[in-house]
Amino acid sequence: MRFFARTASVALLLSSFAGAAAAQTAAAPKADPRDQNLRAYAELLRSDVRSQKVAILTEMMDFSEKEDAAFWPIYRQYDVELSGLSDRRVQLIADYAKNFESMTDAAADRIALGALDFEAKRSALKAKYFDKVKAALSAKQAARFLQIENQLLLIIDLQISASLPIVE
Repeated sequence: MRFFARTASVALLLSSFAGAAAAQTAAAPKADPRDQNLRAYAELLRSDVRSQKVAILTEMMDFSEKEDAAFWPIYRQYDVELSGLSDRRVQLIADYAKNFESMTDAAADRIALGALDFEAKRSALKAKYFDKVKAALSAKQAARFLQIENQLLLIIDLQISASLPIVE
Protein backbone atom coordinates (compact mmCIF):
# COMPACT_ATOMS: atom_id res chain seq x y z
CA MET A 1 0.00 0.00 0.00
CA ARG A 2 2.91 2.34 0.79
CA PHE A 3 4.13 1.96 -2.81
CA PHE A 4 0.77 3.04 -4.24
CA ALA A 5 0.54 6.07 -1.95
CA ARG A 6 4.06 7.11 -2.90
CA THR A 7 3.32 6.56 -6.60
CA ALA A 8 0.14 8.66 -6.34
CA SER A 9 2.04 11.51 -4.69
CA VAL A 10 4.70 11.40 -7.39
CA ALA A 11 2.00 11.33 -10.10
CA LEU A 12 0.50 14.49 -8.59
CA LEU A 13 3.91 16.14 -8.50
CA LEU A 14 4.56 15.14 -12.12
CA SER A 15 1.20 16.48 -13.27
CA SER A 16 1.87 19.79 -11.54
CA PHE A 17 5.32 19.77 -13.17
CA ALA A 18 3.80 19.27 -16.62
CA GLY A 19 1.12 21.87 -15.96
CA ALA A 20 3.65 24.43 -14.77
CA ALA A 21 5.76 23.94 -17.89
CA ALA A 22 2.69 24.32 -20.10
CA ALA A 23 1.61 27.43 -18.21
CA GLN A 24 5.06 28.98 -18.61
CA THR A 25 4.91 28.36 -22.34
CA ALA A 26 1.31 29.58 -22.67
CA ALA A 27 2.01 32.76 -20.67
CA ALA A 28 4.87 33.81 -22.94
CA PRO A 29 4.18 36.84 -25.16
CA LYS A 30 3.57 36.24 -28.88
CA ALA A 31 6.83 35.68 -30.67
CA ASP A 32 8.22 33.58 -33.45
CA PRO A 33 7.05 30.02 -32.69
CA ARG A 34 10.55 28.70 -33.30
CA ASP A 35 11.97 31.04 -30.67
CA GLN A 36 9.16 30.14 -28.28
CA ASN A 37 9.88 26.42 -28.64
CA LEU A 38 13.57 26.90 -28.02
CA ARG A 39 12.97 29.17 -25.04
CA ALA A 40 10.36 26.83 -23.58
CA TYR A 41 12.74 23.88 -23.82
CA ALA A 42 15.64 25.80 -22.31
CA GLU A 43 13.40 27.03 -19.48
CA LEU A 44 12.15 23.50 -18.89
CA LEU A 45 15.69 22.20 -18.52
CA ARG A 46 16.97 25.10 -16.48
CA SER A 47 13.93 25.88 -14.31
CA ASP A 48 12.86 23.80 -11.40
CA VAL A 49 13.02 20.53 -13.31
CA ARG A 50 16.18 19.57 -11.47
CA SER A 51 14.74 20.36 -8.06
CA GLN A 52 11.56 18.47 -8.91
CA LYS A 53 13.60 15.52 -10.15
CA VAL A 54 15.53 15.56 -6.88
CA ALA A 55 12.27 15.67 -4.89
CA ILE A 56 10.82 12.79 -6.89
CA LEU A 57 13.99 10.72 -6.62
CA THR A 58 14.20 11.40 -2.89
CA GLU A 59 10.61 10.28 -2.40
CA MET A 60 10.74 7.22 -4.64
CA MET A 61 14.19 5.91 -3.78
CA ASP A 62 13.46 5.85 -0.02
CA PHE A 63 17.15 5.75 0.92
CA SER A 64 18.63 4.93 4.27
CA GLU A 65 21.08 7.54 5.54
CA LYS A 66 24.04 5.47 4.28
CA GLU A 67 22.45 4.95 0.83
CA ASP A 68 21.63 8.64 0.62
CA ALA A 69 25.26 9.57 1.26
CA ALA A 70 26.43 7.16 -1.43
CA PHE A 71 23.85 8.04 -4.09
CA TRP A 72 23.74 11.84 -4.28
CA PRO A 73 27.40 12.46 -5.23
CA ILE A 74 26.95 9.97 -8.08
CA TYR A 75 23.69 11.62 -9.12
CA ARG A 76 25.32 15.08 -9.17
CA GLN A 77 28.01 13.76 -11.54
CA TYR A 78 25.30 12.24 -13.73
CA ASP A 79 23.33 15.49 -13.74
CA VAL A 80 26.37 17.50 -14.84
CA GLU A 81 26.99 15.12 -17.75
CA LEU A 82 23.29 15.05 -18.66
CA SER A 83 23.25 18.87 -18.69
CA GLY A 84 26.11 18.86 -21.19
CA LEU A 85 24.14 16.52 -23.44
CA SER A 86 21.05 18.68 -23.02
CA ASP A 87 23.00 21.70 -24.23
CA ARG A 88 23.66 19.79 -27.45
CA ARG A 89 19.95 19.07 -27.72
CA VAL A 90 19.15 22.78 -27.38
CA GLN A 91 21.56 23.43 -30.27
CA LEU A 92 19.77 20.81 -32.38
CA ILE A 93 16.40 22.39 -31.65
CA ALA A 94 17.79 25.81 -32.57
CA ASP A 95 19.10 24.35 -35.84
CA TYR A 96 15.69 22.79 -36.48
CA ALA A 97 13.91 26.08 -35.77
CA LYS A 98 16.28 27.98 -38.06
CA ASN A 99 15.74 25.54 -40.91
CA PHE A 100 12.10 24.57 -40.38
CA GLU A 101 10.46 26.77 -43.02
CA SER A 102 12.95 25.86 -45.73
CA MET A 103 14.12 22.42 -44.61
CA THR A 104 16.47 20.83 -47.10
CA ASP A 105 17.32 17.14 -47.22
CA ALA A 106 20.83 17.96 -46.02
CA ALA A 107 19.53 19.92 -42.99
CA ALA A 108 16.96 17.22 -42.17
CA ASP A 109 19.68 14.56 -42.36
CA ARG A 110 22.06 16.57 -40.13
CA ILE A 111 19.37 17.29 -37.53
CA ALA A 112 17.97 13.74 -37.50
CA LEU A 113 21.44 12.21 -37.16
CA GLY A 114 22.19 14.68 -34.37
CA ALA A 115 19.00 13.64 -32.57
CA LEU A 116 19.91 9.97 -32.91
CA ASP A 117 23.41 10.70 -31.63
CA PHE A 118 21.92 12.54 -28.63
CA GLU A 119 19.67 9.57 -27.82
CA ALA A 120 22.58 7.12 -28.11
CA LYS A 121 24.80 9.25 -25.86
CA ARG A 122 22.01 9.68 -23.31
CA SER A 123 21.45 5.89 -23.26
CA ALA A 124 25.17 5.30 -22.80
CA LEU A 125 25.22 7.85 -19.98
CA LYS A 126 22.34 6.12 -18.22
CA ALA A 127 24.11 2.76 -18.58
CA LYS A 128 27.31 4.22 -17.17
CA TYR A 129 25.51 5.62 -14.12
CA PHE A 130 23.41 2.49 -13.67
CA ASP A 131 26.71 0.66 -13.18
CA LYS A 132 27.97 3.33 -10.74
CA VAL A 133 24.80 3.26 -8.65
CA LYS A 134 24.80 -0.56 -8.71
CA ALA A 135 28.40 -0.63 -7.45
CA ALA A 136 27.66 1.88 -4.69
CA LEU A 137 24.26 0.53 -3.60
CA SER A 138 22.71 -2.54 -5.26
CA ALA A 139 21.34 -3.69 -8.59
CA LYS A 140 17.82 -3.26 -7.26
CA GLN A 141 18.45 0.35 -6.19
CA ALA A 142 20.18 1.06 -9.51
CA ALA A 143 17.22 -0.40 -11.41
CA ARG A 144 14.84 1.77 -9.38
CA PHE A 145 16.94 4.85 -10.15
CA LEU A 146 16.99 3.98 -13.85
CA GLN A 147 13.23 3.39 -13.93
CA ILE A 148 12.43 6.70 -12.24
CA GLU A 149 14.94 8.61 -14.35
CA ASN A 150 13.52 7.10 -17.54
CA GLN A 151 10.00 8.11 -16.54
CA LEU A 152 11.08 11.68 -15.85
CA LEU A 153 13.06 11.94 -19.09
CA LEU A 154 10.09 10.58 -21.06
CA ILE A 155 7.86 13.30 -19.62
CA ILE A 156 10.38 15.97 -20.59
CA ASP A 157 10.84 14.40 -24.05
CA LEU A 158 7.07 14.34 -24.59
CA GLN A 159 6.73 18.00 -23.65
CA ILE A 160 9.50 18.95 -26.04
CA SER A 161 8.33 16.87 -28.98
CA ALA A 162 4.73 18.00 -28.54
CA SER A 163 5.88 21.60 -28.97
CA LEU A 164 7.90 20.98 -32.14
CA PRO A 165 6.11 20.98 -35.49
CA ILE A 166 6.53 17.98 -37.77
CA VAL A 167 8.85 18.40 -40.77
CA GLU A 168 6.86 19.12 -43.93
